[in-house]
Parts: sequence; structure tokens; C-alpha cells
Amino acid sequence: MVGLLSSLCLSLWSGLIALGFVSLYFLFVKHDPNTKDNKSLPHGSMGWPLLGETLAFLRPHKSTTMGSFLQQHCSRYGRVFKSHLFGSPTIVSCDHELSMFILQNEEKLFQCSYPKPILGILGEQCLLVVVGDVHKKLRSFALSFTNICKSRAEYLNSIDKLATSMMESWEGRNEVIMFCKEANKITFNLMVKQILSLEPEDPRTSILLKDFLTFMKGLVSLPLYVPGTSYAKAVKARARISSTVRAIMEERRKGGVGLVKGDFLDVLLSSRDINDKEKVGIVLDLLLAGYETTSTLLAMTVYFLGHAQKALKQLKEEHHGIRKEKQKGEPLNWEDYKKMEFTQNVINEALRCGNIVKFVHRKAIKDVNFKGYFIPSGWKVLPVFTAVNLNPSLHENASEFNPWRWASQETGKNVVPFGGGVRLCPGAELGKLEAAFFLHHLVLNYKWRTKGEDYPVAYPYVEFKRGLPLEIEPIETKLEEL
Repeated sequence: MVGLLSSLCLSLWSGLIALGFVSLYFLFVKHDPNTKDNKSLPHGSMGWPLLGETLAFLRPHKSTTMGSFLQQHCSRYGRVFKSHLFGSPTIVSCDHELSMFILQNEEKLFQCSYPKPILGILGEQCLLVVVGDVHKKLRSFALSFTNICKSRAEYLNSIDKLATSMMESWEGRNEVIMFCKEANKITFNLMVKQILSLEPEDPRTSILLKDFLTFMKGLVSLPLYVPGTSYAKAVKARARISSTVRAIMEERRKGGVGLVKGDFLDVLLSSRDINDKEKVGIVLDLLLAGYETTSTLLAMTVYFLGHAQKALKQLKEEHHGIRKEKQKGEPLNWEDYKKMEFTQNVINEALRCGNIVKFVHRKAIKDVNFKGYFIPSGWKVLPVFTAVNLNPSLHENASEFNPWRWASQETGKNVVPFGGGVRLCPGAELGKLEAAFFLHHLVLNYKWRTKGEDYPVAYPYVEFKRGLPLEIEPIETKLEEL
């Protein structure tokens, strides 16, 4: 979750820098925190006097590639280089060892550090931006949500129900299905059900979804608070979402025992360790992660399978075997999920190839020497996950979608899909679980192909340029009915 949020928010700065974010370039070039160590700074370029290299760094490219900026800089300067990005002198790490070192030394040598405009749109209590003990406290609640969901049959049944209901709505529709929109809808409905006990038909669900659409547009827009701009609309949309959540909280409190739902909001309301502002922030974090991260994973997996018939065939065989052991119409359970070994390989490979999270923001809080490189205290540090996931020295034929490579335990050690260390995405397992259950029903009952050309693009957040339009066709004899 956190990794994705960071990827989404970074594009805010392309607009700021386009306006000429005021910084003194010569200070960055001549910055000399420690003269004797300055010679060991990584090589690189600080770019233009005012703009640095941020616009080039954020230039859209296929998410299945590193992009021209990183390819050119790694070729010229090596896999660790200096730059001037987002208004700060920066060390960019495309090196696996250094990136893992950064993630594993959170709050010791490095600290989460995002541009200030993000606070205006995500809020100061967002899990993405808080640090230290506050982060530990809020993250513990996010982890408890994950553990509660995994242990509840109701949650697993909800995935089954929402997936089959959505797919049934496709039948008889001759038009092309915009899959990204469908994936957003199912993941959002699932999250509001588990967190707030809101059903898809509840008017508040559609209101929240509408506000989230406005919110998401603002995350990738010019961060200028002027009435009518996408950024201003997003800030207001977040305020409305917060108000809706607070109203539900007050409704629960006034209703007493009679309005106890057994959902995650009840867990939050029963806690005295966090205040209402933090509770609302946790709900928004979970809703945002469930809405965006998992839906992008679904779209990415469906996209790759549509171009990998051999993998699709083996995936069908695995799910056919699971369905044969169950009664007709019987929902999937946790034991079924544990049998989906090749499914996990497919999902992991989609994460590796698709690179939902391109990089995250960190800052050195002490002078650091690592592998002969000097990183001055106060400098930004960007671990680039895409560079690790697509490194040909770590992955044979790195650009190829090959789920079978995950038979090797070494593959998992050399992939960074959801961050790492104390900021490893707490909802990563739930995202995979939802994707696996959705794929179960999809591959057994339908075949699909992309209508025209479409592919995932990093902005640096990831989206499909055309929304992944699919032609869906039911399988004449549905395998789960055999």
C-alpha cells in the first residue's frame, strides 16, 4: 500500500517544477557537507539550474521497462548516481544491495521523506508520510486489518460473491469491457464492505467512489490550490470522504450495541490508543490502497495472461483441479488459496514485470558510506524498484513474462514489488489473495482478448493508457460446472 501511494504522489512535483520550483542550483552542485568524502559521491548530473532532472525522470514510459532516463543514466554513470530531483540533491539507487540497505535501515540511517504538497492532499496522518513511533502505531492497525480479513470466512465469501456478480453482469453485453474500471469497482466495493459494512447498493458507497475518483485525479495533477483545479477538487473530495467516515463513526457511537457491525471500523472505535483524526486517516489509507493497488494488480495480471497462452493453460488446469474437489457453487476458502501455487507465481511475475511501484522517497538522516559511495546527511535517496525487478544480471530474460522462474527461491530475493523493511506494504497479502480468487472465476468461465493495443504506463504511478478494453466471451461449457 505505502509503496503504491508513494508512486502515485510523486507526479505532483512535475507540475511544481514546470512552474519553476525555486532552488539554487549552484548550492546543490557545490554542496560539500564533508570535503574529504565529497570525492566519493556517485557520479551524475544535476540537470538544469532550476528544473534539475525531475521532468526527465518523470517522463512517462512503459512500466515494463526502466524508461530512457534510468537506462541512459545507468549506462553513463553506473547503477548508483547523483541527480537533482524534486527540488533536492538526490542519490538514485538502481543497485539491489544499496536499495535493500536503505529499506532495512529505516529510522536508523534513512527516513521516509515526501514533498510537502502531498500533506495537503493525503493529510498529515497518512501512513505514507508519518514517521517514527506514529508510523509504528498506525501501521499496527493496518496489519491487524490484514490479519482479521484473512481469518474471516465472510471476507473470503465477499470476494467470491463480488467477483461472480461482476462477471455475470458481463454476459449479454456485446460492448467492450473497460477492465480497469471494473477492477476498481470490485476492489473498492470489497474494501468498503470490510471496513465500513457498506454494501455496493448503499448510496454512500457510490458517493465515496465518486469522491475517490476525484481524489485520484488530484494525486496526478498540478499541485496548485486554485478553485476549479484538479488539485483543489481533490483536497475537497478528501474532506468529504473524511466527513462521510466521521458521520458513520458518530452513527455507530450513538447507536450503541445495536449498531455493532463486526467490521474493522468497530475495531478502530474500540481502541483508545488513537484519536478520531488518526482513525479516519487509517480508514482512508486502507480504502485508497484497496481501491488502487489491488485493482492495478488485477489489471496487470489479466494483461500479461492475455499474452501468455502457455501460462494461462497451466493456470486453468490448477483452478480446474481445485474446483473439482468442491461442491457446485461452494465458495473458495483459505485452504483453496494455499493450493494456488502456480497462481502465486503468475501474480508475482505480474508484479515483477509490471512494476506497480517504481520507487519510493527516502532521506539520509546521517552521513552514510556504502560500497564505496558517500551519501551526505540531508540528501534525498530514491531506491528504484523497477531497476531491480528488470535487472538482467538478476533475472534471465528479464523483460519476459515467465511465471516458472518463481520455482527458484532466488527470484523472490531479487524482486521488490511492495517496498521493504518496516514500511513493507501491510496489505500485500490481501491484494494477492483477492487477485487469486478473482482469477479463479475468470479463467474457468471466460476467455478474453485486448481490444486494440494497450499497455501499462508509468507516470510514475501505473495505469493503462486506454483503460484495458477487453472483449469478453463466456466459455461454452464452464469448467466450474463440470
